[in-house]
Amino acid sequence: MQLQNDQEEEPDINLTSLIDVVFLLLIFFMVSSTFERQALMQVDLPRAATSEEQTVPDRVELVITAEGEYFINDQVLVDQRKSTLELALNQAFSISPDAVLVIRGDAQTRHELVVRAMDAASAQGINRLSIATITEQPEAANPP
Repeated sequence: MQLQNDQEEEPDINLTSLIDVVFLLLIFFMVSSTFERQALMQVDLPRAATSEEQTVPDRVELVITAEGEYFINDQVLVDQRKSTLELALNQAFSISPDAVLVIRGDAQTRHELVVRAMDAASAQGINRLSIATITEQPEAANPP
């Protein structure tokens, strides 16, 4: 006497919940990502009387904001540590090894952050470096 049926049932995989989770993740990343970083990176460059205007065709831009955030080619770095900066510089210069590093530090940036950036560049063997400034207008002479 046989009490159970020996037929095996095929497992049924319901993908509805998986699709819902993927859709929610997609929405989360679309909402949390920033599409335009220019508004966040407003940098007031320091002024220098002896600055020279140069156009550099192949460059890697390192922007340091007044709040101390680092941006390499418009990509924000996760923190201010030297090791993070070195890794990001290494990746940027692996793409274009003959590029010039242009440091655009805000006039209110702490000196420590600019020195850290220069130290990280030196540790990566980057020897072509430029610091962006704005040409200072000569002060008008005060009439007596």
